[in-house]
Amino acid sequence: MPHEPVVPEYITVHLGAPDQPAQNVTVPFIDYIKNVASSELYPTWPEEALRANIYAQISYALNRIYTEWYRSRGYDFDITNSTQYDQSFVYERDVFANISQIVDELFNDYVTRQGFIQPLFTQYCDGVNVTCPGLSQWGTVDLANQGYTPYQILQHFYGEDINIIANAPVGPNVPSYPGVPLHLGDAGEEVRMIQRELNRIAQDYPSIPIIPLEDGIFNLETEAAVKAFQRIFDLTQDGIVGKSTWYKILYLYINVKRLADLYSEGLTLSEIKRLFPKFLREGDVGDFVRIAQYYLSVIGTFDYNLPAPEVDGDFGPKTKEAVIAFQTKYGLTPDGIIGRETWYTMRRVYDETLQLLTPEYVNYALLYPGYIVFEGQTGQDVRDLQTFLAAISDVDPSVPKVTVDGIFGPVTAAAVREIQRQEGLPITGSVGTLTWYVIVQRYLALGNR
Repeated sequence: MPHEPVVPEYITVHLGAPDQPAQNVTVPFIDYIKNVASSELYPTWPEEALRANIYAQISYALNRIYTEWYRSRGYDFDITNSTQYDQSFVYERDVFANISQIVDELFNDYVTRQGFIQPLFTQYCDGVNVTCPGLSQWGTVDLANQGYTPYQILQHFYGEDINIIANAPVGPNVPSYPGVPLHLGDAGEEVRMIQRELNRIAQDYPSIPIIPLEDGIFNLETEAAVKAFQRIFDLTQDGIVGKSTWYKILYLYINVKRLADLYSEGLTLSEIKRLFPKFLREGDVGDFVRIAQYYLSVIGTFDYNLPAPEVDGDFGPKTKEAVIAFQTKYGLTPDGIIGRETWYTMRRVYDETLQLLTPEYVNYALLYPGYIVFEGQTGQDVRDLQTFLAAISDVDPSVPKVTVDGIFGPVTAAAVREIQRQEGLPITGSVGTLTWYVIVQRYLALGNR
């Protein structure tokens, strides 16, 4: 989170209050909704009332899952069956036939506010023994008897500005945490997510510095914001976003935006627009394909059991073959598609490959160091980069002449930007995988080794 909502195939229910020792059960989401509806509703109610209530029950559960309400607090379940906190769920109970039929039709439909994407936290109560903001279950019966449609019933309780999203995609319930710590030099959509969330949290906690550019590059400004967040919330101040920091950031983000409240700040589609692709597959072209090919090529160079594809930006049959071979070796689904799990496994294996080499390896300096190199950094990797840039500037005067001193200053950044401009790459002044690759290729084309 944040991402476009997906109706999960399964949901894990805690059979008790959140802190109560109790069993967790994982059931198909559609069966969960049938159970909740059969536990809370009377099958003799008008169909319009049943449908309105079922929409609310679906949206309520999806909001809990989408916001990772419990998982961001360290629990290992998605929702409880305690009516004090959530919805009634009676494990292994029978369900009513007419309710089952309605849920089969509606289980991947949910309620949102107009202009927002998160499933609405459709708070509700029975309206007789307990009253609350939001929907009254018995009140839906009265409205249905007056001829209201399910949508009109929902509007009556939740406001005119609601939409019903129909036929939402169904897929795995994948945790937002990428499974690996994020740190200085990393890049990707998960880094952008952290940057956006920290910047929003900083509006309420101004001692957290604003990250000027939410570009998905874990730079010094991002590290400073992470460390400030960790200091405020008593986490280890290492500037690394591991699982505990990730979910603490998410917890605060959900709360400051009130995404799990009936009346929230909301989350718009533009706020979750991706810069980095979710998947790469056969037929795709472009820079992200070239980056993936680069990792596979280097890995394949040192592992003779894996093919090393050409770095040409065209995800053709040979690249797919290399992806499948890699996935097979590392226990991943061999579908030839580079999703999050395959991507992070490729990055991990690439880093491990570098670690097995020694700096004495003849071409060691030519290999991408495994992290983004940017202004303000120092060290041998910067010195290697400057060596390449200095050689290129000797034959291309448009590239500023840099001093090989191991300090990534403004002139080095200017030289990088000029090469990025010439190569049609994003002009960032930072050196990621592809920029490093094209700089090295130009350096080698000059006859250097």
